Amino acid sequence: MPTISNKGRNMPESPIRKLAPYADIAKQKGHKVYHLNIGQPDIKTPEVAIEAVKNIDLSIIEYSPSAGYESYRKKLAQFYQRQNVNVNSEDIIVTTGGSEALLFALATITDPGDEIIIPEPFYANYHAFASSTSATVVPLVSTIETAFALPSIEEVEKLITPKTKAILICNPGNPTGYLYSETEIKQLAGLIKKYDLYLIADEVYREFLYDGDDVHFSVMNLEDVQQNVIMVDSVSKRYSMCGARIGCLITKNKQVLATVMKFAQARLSPPTIEQIACEAAIDTPQSYFDEVIAEYKERRNTLISELNKIEGVIVTKPKGAFYCIAQLPIADSDDFAQWLLESYSLNGETVMIAPAKGFYSTPGMGLNQVRIAYVLNKKDLITAVNILKEALLVYNSK
Repeated sequence: MPTISNKGRNMPESPIRKLAPYADIAKQKGHKVYHLNIGQPDIKTPEVAIEAVKNIDLSIIEYSPSAGYESYRKKLAQFYQRQNVNVNSEDIIVTTGGSEALLFALATITDPGDEIIIPEPFYANYHAFASSTSATVVPLVSTIETAFALPSIEEVEKLITPKTKAILICNPGNPTGYLYSETEIKQLAGLIKKYDLYLIADEVYREFLYDGDDVHFSVMNLEDVQQNVIMVDSVSKRYSMCGARIGCLITKNKQVLATVMKFAQARLSPPTIEQIACEAAIDTPQSYFDEVIAEYKERRNTLISELNKIEGVIVTKPKGAFYCIAQLPIADSDDFAQWLLESYSLNGETVMIAPAKGFYSTPGMGLNQVRIAYVLNKKDLITAVNILKEALLVYNSK
C-alpha cells in the first residue's frame, strides 16, 4: 500500500474541530450542544453585505484577479487609512481567508527547517501552516499566572538562532485575548531589526477591544522596519462573515508581495461573489461596531464572572478578541471534552469545548486547560457554564 508523507503524518489535528463527530452523535441522541469551542459569532452579518449578494447582477461568475479586485483593495486601503494605519492598495493581496494569507506568508519567507518564534498558547492552525511549509515552530511560553503576558524581550531574544526567520504574533490574541501594547510591539521591532527577521502580525481581531484605555497598535505603523513587516487580516470576525473566506496579506516589501503573488496565481483567484459582499461591508456604519463591541464586552464579563464561581477554575480576563483560556480541576481536557459529548448531559443539554493542548507546541502544556469562545448570548453562556460546573462534579467523582 502506498505510504503517506511525513508532512501529512505530522500535520496536527484541529483541537477546535476534531471533536465534531462526537457533537454530531450527541445531537443525534437529542441533546442540545452549546458550542463554546469555535469562534463562530452569532452576530448578524451587516445588511449591506447581504444586500450586495442578493443584488448581484452577473451573467458569468468569472475568475477575479489573483490579487483580488482592485476596487476592493482600494476600498480596503481607505478603511485602514481611516484607522490611521499606513496602508495603500498596492500593499494588499486579497486571499481566501486569513488562513491562506498566513500560509502564503510562511511559504514565502521560510525554507524547510527554518524557525518561527510564536508566543504560546497560539491559534492552533499556526502549527498546521508551519507543518504545511516544513517550517519549525519555536514556542515562547507564556502562562496563565501572568495572564499570558509577553515574556521579557530578553527571553524572546534567547530563542533566536541562525535558523530563525520570523516572529509571529496574534494581536489581540486567539486563544488568550492578550493585547500587545505599543511598547511591546516596538520592542519586537527592535529585535527584528537587529537580527533582520520578519514580524508577522495576525490582526484579525483588531476591533475587538473592551476596556476604555486599551488601543490597538498595528505593525504597519512601525517606521523603521517596514520591509520586515507582514500583516494578516480577515473579514471573518469583523463583519461576522466567517463563511465568506476573504482575508488579505499586507506588506510594504515588494519582494515579498511579488513572491506571494506567485502562490496567489497558483491558486488562481480569491472568491468572486464574496469579494463583492466584502467590498460592500466596508460601508457598514460605526453604530454596528459600537453595538457589537458592547455586546461582546457584556458576554466577556458574564463568562468570566460565571467561571470564577466554579471551585478550582482559574481564568484571566481577556482584553480583546472573544476567547479565554480556562484552567480546569482535571488532568486531561481532551478526555473531559470528549466525555462531555459522549457520556454527559444535564436536562438533555451539554457543552462543547476546545482542549487547549492543541494550542501549545511545548509537550505537556495545556493538558488541564480549555479554550472557550464567548460567541453565545449571555443567557446561553450562563447555562453553558452551569452545565460545565455540574459536569466537573460528576467527572471528578468517577
